[in-house]
Amino acid sequence: MGINDERDIEANLQIGPTDQGMVRLFIMTGPTEIPMDFEPDEAREIAEEILAAAKAAEAKR
Repeated sequence: MGINDERDIEANLQIGPTDQGMVRLFIMTGPTEIPMDFEPDEAREIAEEILAAAKAAEAKR
């Protein structure tokens, strides 16, 4: 399985701050729940990576 392999899986993604000052990515698919907590600086780095990936994806259109 790689980033370019398509899957027929639905998931719900929620993003928000926790009461502990972390940024949580919360992924739900079926009975599986995956909470992923990041320090604010880490969350900013992830956001920058997402924006860079979006720019690269647009360039391939």
